[in-house]
Amino acid sequence: MTTSERFPGSTSVVVIGGGIVGLSTALTLAERGVPVVVLEKGSIAGEQSSRNLGWVRKVMRAVPDLPMAIAAERMWQQMPARVGEDCGFRQAGITYVARTDAELAAYEGWLKAVRGAGLDSRMLTGAEVAQAIPGSTGRWAGGIATPSDARAEPTLASSAIARAALTHGAVIVENCAVRTLETSAGAVRGVVTERGAIACDHVVLAGGVWSRRFLANHGVRLLTLPLVASVLRTAPMDGPTDSAVGAADFSFRKRLDGGYTITQRGALFAPLTLDHLLIGMKYLPTLIAQWKNLRLSFGRDFFADFALPRRWRADAVSPFERLRTIDPPVNQALNAEAMRNLVAAWPIFANARVAQAWGGMIDVTPDSLPVIDNVAQLPGLTLATGFSGHGFGTGPAAGRLAADLAMGETPFLDPTPYRLERF
Repeated sequence: MTTSERFPGSTSVVVIGGGIVGLSTALTLAERGVPVVVLEKGSIAGEQSSRNLGWVRKVMRAVPDLPMAIAAERMWQQMPARVGEDCGFRQAGITYVARTDAELAAYEGWLKAVRGAGLDSRMLTGAEVAQAIPGSTGRWAGGIATPSDARAEPTLASSAIARAALTHGAVIVENCAVRTLETSAGAVRGVVTERGAIACDHVVLAGGVWSRRFLANHGVRLLTLPLVASVLRTAPMDGPTDSAVGAADFSFRKRLDGGYTITQRGALFAPLTLDHLLIGMKYLPTLIAQWKNLRLSFGRDFFADFALPRRWRADAVSPFERLRTIDPPVNQALNAEAMRNLVAAWPIFANARVAQAWGGMIDVTPDSLPVIDNVAQLPGLTLATGFSGHGFGTGPAAGRLAADLAMGETPFLDPTPYRLERF
């Protein structure tokens, strides 16, 4: 897509990061008539915002995150009218299937915890799973289905939101890294980029996996660690259902192009970095619970990350210019696992032809909830980051919340679960 050619010297709000959350923030502000500039070091949605699974789900959301997911679903429903384009949003449902009674009990526990939220989620027996998603040779204890859950196409949606923001007057500048914040009397008054300075009243940092490094250069501590998800898509094919399906060790969802997006849902690749050593103990409960799901690696990634500066001046080349887009290598073993597990459960996928595979780096917080908050240490700075692989589905609502906080308006939903100070 074509973004802005002009580089303004001043604006009201600068958004750092052109992913789904940053773009949604910009669209919200532009619709309100607030001058806003989005600065993206690489290309729009070039990292995780175009590499995620495209799920828009409420099912099995952390209970504190559920109001955001419900609000986001309504916003996704309205998105075609809002942006004037099809974002691939389809409410075809999401079903989680369980092989064991323990997995099924976790679904039942979640459903009890969200009783009263008005969801259409319901438990399924093994026979109902077989009927709802035909062709399975797996033995299912049961499952949980949410017919109103949905999917959208990440690249399509991000581009459409960006175009709508431009139409409403936002400025979006690609290949322009923000090096540092400019402050006066302890408050944010602008940003310094590789192309010059922009004065502003407020900054929203929606930098994904880069946010921790950016903030550390300003003395602000953010707890996030990187994990890599490997994903593949098939060529168009007949499949068992249009609903997205998740099991313990695979997931699949229908795509707008007729293929399926598939991943090994139960495992993530963890290339160790210095941050794992510095703050890894903060993740100990999660590490203990998910140990079998992590595939650790020590080597080239550690030294590449170590070579990137952790402190720099405004007049120096920043890490964000040295590495504009994180493009992690595909973990072929995990993708092969995903396909084996899926074919064993639904043999029709043995006919699938893999059209593409990719890796995406996720920024994970200790509780897997994002940080959407004003930074007390730096008045004039709002964070919208740390979405832990769940941010695409809630992106429109997260952007609205970030816009509310940045402009000092009453938040449209309770931001308490997303406070920076909770860590």
